[in-house]
Amino acid sequence: MTVVARAERFASLDMFRGATIFLMIVVNTAGAGQPFTQLVHAPWIGFTLADLVYPSFLFAVGNAMSFALTRPMAERTFLRRIFKRALLIFLLGFLMYWYPFVARAADGSWAIKPLAETRVTGVLQRIALCYLLAGLLARYLSPRWLLAAAIALLSAHWVILVEMSPPGEAFGRYRNAGTLLDLWLIGPDHLYRKDHGFDPEGLLGTLPATVNVIAGYLAGVAIQRWGKHAATVKRMALIGAGLVIAALLLAPVLPVAKKLWTGSFVLLTVGLDLILLGAVIGAVEVKGVRVGRAFLQMLGRNPLAIYLFSELLVVTMELIRIRPGVGLYRWIGETWFQALAPGPIGSLLCALAYTLLCCWFGRALDRRGIILKV
Repeated sequence: MTVVARAERFASLDMFRGATIFLMIVVNTAGAGQPFTQLVHAPWIGFTLADLVYPSFLFAVGNAMSFALTRPMAERTFLRRIFKRALLIFLLGFLMYWYPFVARAADGSWAIKPLAETRVTGVLQRIALCYLLAGLLARYLSPRWLLAAAIALLSAHWVILVEMSPPGEAFGRYRNAGTLLDLWLIGPDHLYRKDHGFDPEGLLGTLPATVNVIAGYLAGVAIQRWGKHAATVKRMALIGAGLVIAALLLAPVLPVAKKLWTGSFVLLTVGLDLILLGAVIGAVEVKGVRVGRAFLQMLGRNPLAIYLFSELLVVTMELIRIRPGVGLYRWIGETWFQALAPGPIGSLLCALAYTLLCCWFGRALDRRGIILKV
């Protein structure tokens, strides 16, 4: 009989994932009024705190994968599980955008929302594709070759943008190679509607976004090998700082742009995530700090359920029209929070209140032992 050592758990990794889902909801549900600049995504080239949240979640997916792949599993079982999970996450993302499954017609009546007008790409859909690609690569490649694959993915994305876009359009919005691919393969009716044909979660961006998952996986493997020590924190900080510097040096020729998910954006976000995760490990695993530990671990145990709840609830609230063009969530933000604190502070307070409501939902699930797994 062979005994397989169980991978040591790190509370800091669960807390990192919990903090990420908390910030994701705050950024996605800003209340009425102009939000703080750092809580709004950069309009194109550039970087804000809000731009760090989504890649950090992908990084956390990779962290979790580093533990899951240490368990012995038959080849057929692994393939069935990874494809099934990716498909279910993708389907949940598609259904989330189809929700509430009905739409109001011009005469005020309700009708079934056409599938032909439902967005195919999206946040969960990209997570599903990145999870699938990164999982397959991590299964069959050693860490050294996995690092080489990550570099190849970033290089391929850069080359495709530069060589396959019309002249001068490589880093533009509407005629870069990624946008043209989405329009040709998916069609404008299934893409993000608010950006007039450009989709920030388009297919081409899956290549560099997968590197965020791979980086999280490699960080998880390294942390398990290095252990809960101050030296681990120092190594992560040094590697993270090196990646941030590399991103800044690369930015003049490869701009930092979340919506294109450029290679410099990947280096910057992975570098910052390594520094932040190292700081959490130092505080929680090395110093033994327990402030916020139970709360963030609770969020980290059920991130998918909490995220879906946050997205579906705010859509439902906006279906309740208080007056023409103003749904319940916007009305609450205008009437309560902007009256309490006009401007960015009121917008942030509204988002925080809503996020805490979603956390209460997560807490209710956690107390009943309900974990949404796909």
